Amino acid sequence: MKEKKLYMIGNAHIDPVWLWNWQEGFAEVKATFRSALDRMKEDEEFVFSCSSAAFYEWVEKSDPDMFREIQERVHEGRWELAGGWWIQPDCNIPSGEAFVRQGLYGQRYFMEKFGKTAVTGYNVDSFGHNGNLPQILKKSGLKNYVFMRPMPLEKGLPGRIFEWRSMDGSGVMTYRIPYEYCTWGKALEGYAERLKCELQDGEDALMLFYGVGNHGGGPTKENIRSIHELDARDDMPEMKMETVECFFDAVRCADRQYPVHEGDLQHHASGCYSVHSKVKRENRRAENKLVEAEGWSAVAAFCAGQPYPDNFKEAWKGLLFNQFHDILAGTSIPSAYEDATWLYGRAMAAGQENLNYAVQAISWKIGIDQEEDAGYTAMRPIVVFHSHAWEGMCAVDLEVRGLTNDNFRLTDSQGNMIPAQRIASEATVNGQSRLLFAAMLPAFGYEVFRLYLNTEETPYFEPVAVTDHSVENGHFRLELNPATGYVQSIYDKEQEMEVLRREGGRLVVLEDKYDTWAHNIFKFDRQLGDMKQVYRKIIEKGPVRSTVRVKYQYGQSYVIQDFSLYKDLDYIQVKVKVDWREHGTQLKIKYPVNFNFRKPTYEIPYGYIEKSANGEEEPGQTWVDFTGEHFKKPVMYGMAMINDAKYSYCMDIDEMSLTVLRNSVYAHHDPKQLEEGEEYAYVDDGIQEFTYLLVPHAGSWKEAGITRIARELNVRPVTVPETFHQGPLPQKKSFLSLECSHAQIAAVKEAENKDGIIIRAYETKKQRGSAVLHVDFMNRTEALQFAPCEIKTVFIPYDETAAVREVNLLEAEE
Repeated sequence: MKEKKLYMIGNAHIDPVWLWNWQEGFAEVKATFRSALDRMKEDEEFVFSCSSAAFYEWVEKSDPDMFREIQERVHEGRWELAGGWWIQPDCNIPSGEAFVRQGLYGQRYFMEKFGKTAVTGYNVDSFGHNGNLPQILKKSGLKNYVFMRPMPLEKGLPGRIFEWRSMDGSGVMTYRIPYEYCTWGKALEGYAERLKCELQDGEDALMLFYGVGNHGGGPTKENIRSIHELDARDDMPEMKMETVECFFDAVRCADRQYPVHEGDLQHHASGCYSVHSKVKRENRRAENKLVEAEGWSAVAAFCAGQPYPDNFKEAWKGLLFNQFHDILAGTSIPSAYEDATWLYGRAMAAGQENLNYAVQAISWKIGIDQEEDAGYTAMRPIVVFHSHAWEGMCAVDLEVRGLTNDNFRLTDSQGNMIPAQRIASEATVNGQSRLLFAAMLPAFGYEVFRLYLNTEETPYFEPVAVTDHSVENGHFRLELNPATGYVQSIYDKEQEMEVLRREGGRLVVLEDKYDTWAHNIFKFDRQLGDMKQVYRKIIEKGPVRSTVRVKYQYGQSYVIQDFSLYKDLDYIQVKVKVDWREHGTQLKIKYPVNFNFRKPTYEIPYGYIEKSANGEEEPGQTWVDFTGEHFKKPVMYGMAMINDAKYSYCMDIDEMSLTVLRNSVYAHHDPKQLEEGEEYAYVDDGIQEFTYLLVPHAGSWKEAGITRIARELNVRPVTVPETFHQGPLPQKKSFLSLECSHAQIAAVKEAENKDGIIIRAYETKKQRGSAVLHVDFMNRTEALQFAPCEIKTVFIPYDETAAVREVNLLEAEE
């Protein structure tokens, strides 16, 4: 056995939040770090590895002396900086940009404080890992990866050590931790005995992670003594305290070819994709608000002299902390989510405030002339900002005081009258309505619209056809079953094809008595029944949109679905309001599709993945698509489902489902059994709202522009009710665009060094090709080349004489 080696990795997996609050996690970090430093004084061979830049910042701010000790140990090579991210997040639910920021802020912190960055990604306890992580890791300076979940019973892999690749071809050398990432008391010998068996499967060396974990603690005196004793035995492999980096260096030096795995690493704790709807919705909103605000702040700094805010980094750090795997997964105690709400609130408040400063600064620079009253009592200028780098038809709505009747007209920047309608105000008062219209908005730009109130002449536009069981525009006819209130038909009028195979929009209640994680459960299929229709009525009828509302009931719970069709938009919008009271249940929305040879596709962070339609729960970002050959015609056809708050889906043979909620007990972990008669707190009791879109399409999802529609749903137009003033900016303007049908801009921000602008884009269709980047607000144009599925980051210097260049995700040149 002495020809074999166990690299003994001293670590302490620290959950800063889980069955305790972050304040207790703060204390456990300090105690763990102090313990590790003390062990180093006692044993010269002891080495410690720890991830999560957030922990180091806690120590830096609360105990500078101990922080200086850590800096010294890092410098001498006995304290390993692992992970390179701000925290160990959930590795499915955060957006692509959030994963980028984990590395950007984590690695830059390490470089600033320690003069070096981590080289090994480190998410030992996260509940599955999306398939685009290798590219994000590699471009963040991380060439290795360590994880534990899913375990072998959940995911078969070609070995403990393998190269993990994403669709763009990026690869990281990866190690799946055997059994545990921590040890307790005298358990180390038994753990070593288990790894002796693993070493007989062909590996010359493995890593054994030891140290008290979860609530911190780290390696103990007894652990270290046991290592020395076991290493002295002839029947044990060589056991040396080392770093993770040393292990991977040895792997790369070995004269052998390691297997390759391409795709995601799933599934573990499939219930975590959906449990705790509030934290997942707040995560989505905070991510989107910060990215949107950064983009407009960058533009406003150039075009309106508005200083770029200095609080984005702190807002992001709070959001990234909330993406810790036991917070975002929905598995922590109730009071931990009160704490999380404050951090989300800080992020969203910073984003909203900065966004408002930016767009108001720009709109104030627009020249808006006052018009002479002629056939109306008032004219209201409305500036609409579009936060996407492509021209897009979008729905716009806003509250308008004085909009009390239908005697009004709306014109665009060219003076053309466009359809608009009054819809219900959010207020229950006289003298106010919401204005709704749809317009083609410029790429990352704005347009000024003019609303004329109490006009003598009012234009007539044909309303979108609607009855109490149907709604129809030029693209689709949607029919509801009068008896059930569910969708009995979605007919594509242009393609002359029925989209649904059976009734869709079904609200299916399932039994879900599992623990909060749903350990070892991969399918949720114990159906209790469908919700029953309470009433159905028309709530909107107009030239922009018509809507039928259906209310449903199950037990003490209610759901409202508002089915809408727009005259000028080629999708079906469904607004959902849920008031849920059924304990130990799950709610899904199901749509069976009328296609053969079906292929399910899910959005993942900055990419997509194709999976099986086997009924297993799958994590996804904002959209999922089912495409195949239509049963009635030999043509390719599909339907995408897009939403603004959810992350859990399943495809079962011909049926696509969105998981709305899992109403489990807070922080309930097997094998604890719930006691009869006890009152428990349930995660998804109460009211929640979200919107989903159905996008039937000819051809594939790539041809249908699904990635753009999904962004437009999640980041909607911003409106500024303006006044009359002079200004240098025109009535309509685009600031930024990307000429490319298969790549899109995802983020615009000031560079961390404050010497230029960062623009990040990603290739969406697995195609190689060229693009032209137009940065009009900086008077720059740049030709780009995209490889399939590539994430590309471009740095544009403030110095006009300096060249535009590509950088990695840390904003550094390779």
